[in-house]
Amino acid sequence: MTEQKKRRAYSSALRQEQAEATRQKIAGAARKLMIKKGYADTTMAEVAREAGVALQTLYTSSPGGKPALAKLVYDTTLAGDARPLPQSDRPEVQAIIDEPDPARKLARYAAMATGILRRIQPVHRVLRAAAAASPADAGLQEVLADIERERLKGSHGPAHHLHALGALRPGLTPARATEQIYVLTSTENFEKLTEVCEWTEAEYEEWLAWILAATLLQG
Repeated sequence: MTEQKKRRAYSSALRQEQAEATRQKIAGAARKLMIKKGYADTTMAEVAREAGVALQTLYTSSPGGKPALAKLVYDTTLAGDARPLPQSDRPEVQAIIDEPDPARKLARYAAMATGILRRIQPVHRVLRAAAAASPADAGLQEVLADIERERLKGSHGPAHHLHALGALRPGLTPARATEQIYVLTSTENFEKLTEVCEWTEAEYEEWLAWILAATLLQG
């Protein structure tokens, strides 16, 4: 590689790192304000001030206005960072893939899901409440619909992985397994069990691992 190419590669990597840091600052500021004040009462200008960025930078980072900002908050909270790295490429998922035992795979999956739900639950609740209060807000309604479509799509991975290994119980198709994973790992179930029923997160994780194995795997 020539010195010029090295400089270009370094410059590109630096810009990407700076963009990710900016997105993380924006997402963190918006998350803080939305959880504190609610979605409707959080303005773009307030988020820009909290994040320490220009308002134009905020709109550049989340084109599409406040609904796009809400999706940015959701996505970065789910992932745990602002890196443009698909969930399927993250180390936790690779560890699940590498685990040879199907039941232990699902125990690892339950642990990962519990961590995600812990992070995402406050954000999801704020967005659900805002959408219920403003049914005419098409942008916000679409954000929530996108979240559910992505959750369902994300459930394809473990279902098809287990199917490819021959681990699904007889008669269970990958499509039906996908739907069951999608429902069992919902934020609403997590809320009901940890808040209404007052389960600990450890109890929830243990239950989730058990119910996934009982539902999906051969006996």
